[in-house]
Amino acid sequence: MRNKLAAAPYLLWMFIFILAPLAVVAYFAFTDRSGAFTLSNLASLQNYTPIFVTSVVLALIAALICLIIAYPVAYFMALADPFIQRLLMMLVMLPMCMSFLLRTMALVALLDDTGIINSFLGNLGIAPLPLTRNNAAVVLGMVYNFLPYMILPLYTVMEKIDPRLIEAAQDLGCDSRQTFTKVILPLSKSGIISGFTMVFVPAVSTFYISNKLGGTSTVLIGDVIESQFKTAYNPNLGAAMALGLMVLVLLCIFLMNHFTDDDDEEVITL
Repeated sequence: MRNKLAAAPYLLWMFIFILAPLAVVAYFAFTDRSGAFTLSNLASLQNYTPIFVTSVVLALIAALICLIIAYPVAYFMALADPFIQRLLMMLVMLPMCMSFLLRTMALVALLDDTGIINSFLGNLGIAPLPLTRNNAAVVLGMVYNFLPYMILPLYTVMEKIDPRLIEAAQDLGCDSRQTFTKVILPLSKSGIISGFTMVFVPAVSTFYISNKLGGTSTVLIGDVIESQFKTAYNPNLGAAMALGLMVLVLLCIFLMNHFTDDDDEEVITL
């Protein structure tokens, strides 16, 4: 009974700020402007399939780039001395202490046509480069903002790898490549999956990055949802899109949990 009372504040919080908003979204998604039940909002989602695909593809690319960058960084952090680990951890988490909006605006100031890079190139007599208003700029913004979410889970997992396993692999004749593929990589798979999901989920639903760095050339599903509420004044279709995006995110989390559970039964074979 005492445990149930201790959980009551959390349950109340979850109901007010999670379940109730989800119920409101579902209500608008399955009703029209008059409040009548309809499936037309969900049926209209097929018209936005290319935008959904673009959002998923760009988010996957950003997550993959984050993984390529973060993996060696996390591995170096895990092998470093405690003082170096604390220093690098502070450097990784320091950008997260700054506002997401400010970080994005700083990147815009760097890449814009009249930004720092193009102004420097202009002083050298070089024409401005198209560094914004394209998909590459949007992916760069995602990587720039969400890279710490890939480094942290990878570092957490790699730090727990027993060094004796690496020494045992080397004693059994494994070279550096075999040690990595047969010991380090399998043991860090849960960190890869967690980090990939932590980057993919906010990247696929972002709209501010695409607004500032993609312009009108890159429209993601987050941009369309925002426009339905703020410009088109069609909250029913916007709620249906949000519901579809939520299903996509939940599917991603389900896959992450599925593969993470399998890690517990994984056996290293040399």
